[in-house]
Amino acid sequence: MPKKFINKFLPDHKTIREQKFLKLFGSMFQDPNLWHLNRHSAAGGFGVGLFFAFWPVPFQMWLAAFAAIPLRVNLPLSVATVWLTNPITMPPIFYGAYKVGTIALGTEAGQFEFQLSWDWLVESVNTIGPAFIVGCLICSVVFGGLGYLSMNLLWRRSVVKTWQQRRVKRRERHSK
Repeated sequence: MPKKFINKFLPDHKTIREQKFLKLFGSMFQDPNLWHLNRHSAAGGFGVGLFFAFWPVPFQMWLAAFAAIPLRVNLPLSVATVWLTNPITMPPIFYGAYKVGTIALGTEAGQFEFQLSWDWLVESVNTIGPAFIVGCLICSVVFGGLGYLSMNLLWRRSVVKTWQQRRVKRRERHSK
């Protein structure tokens, strides 16, 4: 079940390999493990994607892609999972990370009002920045690990369920 479900949303690996801009990287993207969808690669790709989804940087997809390559996990899944944090979900997720950081550092959550200015950004780095960064790091590790374990468990349960269904069908055929 997970493999069929995930395959619906992932692009074809041949289409991705033929992209002109990827030719710059040579054989780096030729490793078949980056494109196969099995329990290890799916769980790893999901975990890597969730890990980088909590990083407050504009190039999360690149980080997830470059981490997926040496880890030999599913590249498209790791990049797609990063989109958990998108412009709609980013404010509540990052506010939650900030709250986790305040708890971890033992500080009190300060009142702040967002302003789109350089002065506000510089001031925020000093006031809410440490709690925010620590919270993002904690959430990255926790949710990346939980994502890996959850996908691994979900995949395993799906395989066991499929085996059990085959066993039942085999028994039904032999009993007729």
